[in-house]
Amino acid sequence: MLNILIIEDEEPAAKRLQKMLLDIVPEATVLENIVSVSSALKWFRENPSPDLIISDIQLSDGLSFEIYKKIDLVCPVIFTTAYDQYAIEAFKVNSIDYLLKPIRKDELEKAVTKYKKINRSAAEPVIDINKLLQSFSPGGTEYKKRFVVRYGEHIKTINIEDVVYFYTEDKVNFLCTRDSRRFVIDFNLDTLESTLDPKTFFRINRQYIIGIHSIAEMLAYSKSRVLVKLNPSAKHETIVSTERSADFKHWLGDEK
Repeated sequence: MLNILIIEDEEPAAKRLQKMLLDIVPEATVLENIVSVSSALKWFRENPSPDLIISDIQLSDGLSFEIYKKIDLVCPVIFTTAYDQYAIEAFKVNSIDYLLKPIRKDELEKAVTKYKKINRSAAEPVIDINKLLQSFSPGGTEYKKRFVVRYGEHIKTINIEDVVYFYTEDKVNFLCTRDSRRFVIDFNLDTLESTLDPKTFFRINRQYIIGIHSIAEMLAYSKSRVLVKLNPSAKHETIVSTERSADFKHWLGDEK
């Protein structure tokens, strides 16, 4: 018996993955499909560990790495991702496999075979989250260089140098360019935080990630907060949250 937990926020992808798993390992039991970081943390508090986790990296409320930082992980994880800019080498270093979406059945079968070998060797397959997170630091990953956006029937690419800030409004994510054009993007702010160069971009609050080159003016605000005026101007008041103010000032001075 092999108990597998799937963490995937796209229902069609989860159903397809489950079908392939049962074709490859008929004796497996898929315990549940979980769609968010918060629901995964709740599940782990209330259930014993599965034998294997197959986990998407980007979920509806953030990166799945947040799950593994907060639980006592005792089983291996096969990561899945639609974005190859993630630090794949880090997964290899930690004896964790990964699958690039759309997942192919033969690649899934190889990953499951790898799990079985690890299991038979009695090795302790625990993720080193610190190594994974280090792989997103300068020198460990290549930051995102451009975005593909749509407007009407057209598709175009926008270089990161032309982006001044990102924001979310009514659960829709946007980027704004130097010439004040705004485009819908498929990345949420949690995902963007891990794929943008932290020397250039900073998340000032839950709604905005700004570029250092977008700052037109800064004013002292209540409770040590900072009011940032952007160029081009933003649709909302852009205030650095209290908990991010100290890091923001370090970021402005390019301090570690």
